[in-house]
Amino acid sequence: MFPISIPPPACLLQPFEVPHRHMFGPGPSDVPPRVLAAGARPIIGHMHKEMFEIMDHIKKGIQYAFQTQNNMTIAVSGSGHTAMECAIFNTVEPGESVLMAVNGIWGERASEIAERIGAKVNTITAAPGSFLTNEVIEEALAKHKPVIFFLTHGESSSGVIHPIDGIGDLCLKHNCLFLVDAVASLGGAPLYMDKQGIDIMYTGSQKALNSPPGTAPISFSERACKKMFNRKTKPVSYFLDMTWLANYWGCDGKPARMYHHTGPVSGFFSLRESLAILSEMGLEDSWRRHKEVAEHLHKGLEDLGLKLFVDDKNARLPTVTTIVVPGGYDWKEIVAYAMKHHQIEISGGLGPSAGKVLRVGLMGCNSSKANADMVLAALGDALKSCHKSKV
Repeated sequence: MFPISIPPPACLLQPFEVPHRHMFGPGPSDVPPRVLAAGARPIIGHMHKEMFEIMDHIKKGIQYAFQTQNNMTIAVSGSGHTAMECAIFNTVEPGESVLMAVNGIWGERASEIAERIGAKVNTITAAPGSFLTNEVIEEALAKHKPVIFFLTHGESSSGVIHPIDGIGDLCLKHNCLFLVDAVASLGGAPLYMDKQGIDIMYTGSQKALNSPPGTAPISFSERACKKMFNRKTKPVSYFLDMTWLANYWGCDGKPARMYHHTGPVSGFFSLRESLAILSEMGLEDSWRRHKEVAEHLHKGLEDLGLKLFVDDKNARLPTVTTIVVPGGYDWKEIVAYAMKHHQIEISGGLGPSAGKVLRVGLMGCNSSKANADMVLAALGDALKSCHKSKV
């Protein structure tokens, strides 16, 4: 036995107090006490029958939130990025053509993921703050003949909610799977997976669902399953292989669930509670509340003399609002001021919108006019107190 040469770290020999913050950025959002309490329940085994029952409840909750009857519906162990990789890794093989709509950072990320596994990546791009028309999308589908078409419904980097209607029909016409990123929009804006012809859709737990980060609901249509389970090659990721995950979630019709990985037990407790809260409220009421609060916030921002980044009112994402950085101000100083003096997190832009916008997220339990007024007061204070260049 060797003597200990590295001492215990001093930082771990004293308690650490996590500060209270108002999480009004693009995510994660605040977690309500009921969901925090669910996550604090005693740990049970990830293969216990009670755990499987909780997972079955989660599946039903996702089916409601997504408005789908898809049997292949699960929650991936990881963030929204994990679900993005799960979707692409399982449905795309090396050499296959894919089409990615890029109107912000998430289309860029999806493109890189597909490129890394050897897909032929084709992109159609909309300027930040705008969206693509169905005519442009169909033209690209006909030209590139992709196996999947990726679209971000709620682009949190630019604050755009992309129109969905009709795209599923176009993908079906061109024998292409329709893959939708709904991380920033689910629960905050209308989505109907089955009726809108979406083949694969995923979200994250930490936005409008108000659960801690670490679980990511995802669902696959029968068309997607046919493509996914008739591959010539194995998916590049063992951890995200849907052959295993379908069994772990009881979606493959087999009598027994086999061990694949240790799922995030406490995360599943929390996610179940979040989906229960959404079910109790009802999707329609949730969508309505987000819309009303967003409009209240938008009016208040304009009253402050600020300009919204997305000109088209119908294209504004109701969960994440993007504000043009006012002339003469340093966006970093505004963000820092709101945090220091109001304990409010807002953020700057991301990807194509970096340096151009401020982002405010009011999602789930955070979506209230009272919280919008807190943000408006903090921004008004910051505009008076932060340095404004005369150049």
